[in-house]
Amino acid sequence: MSRAYNFSAGPATLPLEVLQQIQNDLVDYKGTGMSVMEMSHRGKDYPTIHAEAKATFKELCGIGDDYEVVFIQGGGSQQFAMIPMNFLGAGQVADYANQGTWSGKALKEAQLIASLRGATVNTIANCAKDIPTRMPREDEWKFSDNAAYTHICTNETISGAQLKKIPQVKGPLIADMSSDILGIDRDFNKFDMFYAGAQKNLGPAGMAVVAIKKELAAKGAAQIPTMFKYSTHVDNDSLYNTPPTFAIYVFGEVMKWVKKMGKANLFALNDAKAKKIYDVIDSTEFYKGTALPEFRSNMNVTFRLGSEELEKKFVDEAKKLGMSSLKGHRSVGGIRATIYNAFPMEGVDALVQFMKDFEKANG
Repeated sequence: MSRAYNFSAGPATLPLEVLQQIQNDLVDYKGTGMSVMEMSHRGKDYPTIHAEAKATFKELCGIGDDYEVVFIQGGGSQQFAMIPMNFLGAGQVADYANQGTWSGKALKEAQLIASLRGATVNTIANCAKDIPTRMPREDEWKFSDNAAYTHICTNETISGAQLKKIPQVKGPLIADMSSDILGIDRDFNKFDMFYAGAQKNLGPAGMAVVAIKKELAAKGAAQIPTMFKYSTHVDNDSLYNTPPTFAIYVFGEVMKWVKKMGKANLFALNDAKAKKIYDVIDSTEFYKGTALPEFRSNMNVTFRLGSEELEKKFVDEAKKLGMSSLKGHRSVGGIRATIYNAFPMEGVDALVQFMKDFEKANG
């Protein structure tokens, strides 16, 4: 078997031992005579998978019984609409940071809901178009006095910028953590709600994992469709409709792997992986990092070469050597090396050596 080093930003690489466990369980899960894909979500075998996945995630995040963890189809992008649908009422204001592509999409969804309800969206910081890319600095936040909630993004996948320090706010704080959840040390208790599309650091595509304070979920708007209410998912343990059972099972296996690795070890490994690539970038004029050093992501390393032709050659030659998906997002171009939790150090070492060799041949 020859596996590629998959630098994709999502769906992203999964831990090999998790894939092997899935393979082992695929046809007959622990003697049940069926695959998890075939199990009834209301049968006798699936509930344990569901409960253990939630419990391990809560343990890893260090959150207590005041939070509920729910699994919602539609990925992170559906949360962009669900959040204002639930928590932004007539005459209220919501605070949004515009830090890049994904937070910009969340902002637009909130503005749409606000326009329909007679509410207001306040942009508390705007660095989305700054080059080099970055996150807001501490003195740039412009918070409202009475925001219904504040929405931020902790890591912008496309730009390769990461928020290192979480701002203090007066009201509920909500965070899109799709591309760095459990990839960097965070105090999750600072957030009233945090969410992530599973396909980056948590498992396969097809759902969002949402941790929300029960108190906040209960305050959601009543006059919205049932499936878009957070309270529906909280009150029914994500079982109001048929949940993405197989994705939840894989998520649970990934959480077991994170626990086995140890968070401190994993965070240190992530920093070490990123440092190796940034060190090559900083050692030469051949590669140009696209994020300000103080905001560089340890999940998505973005850089440019001297021309688009050279970047294409870089991507094509790397692919021949088993390094996949290094092309930057179509909206910005360049190179993006995504090195989430499951990405192996050997893959980083292969990329670093290739970068040095490519510069010698083309510099």
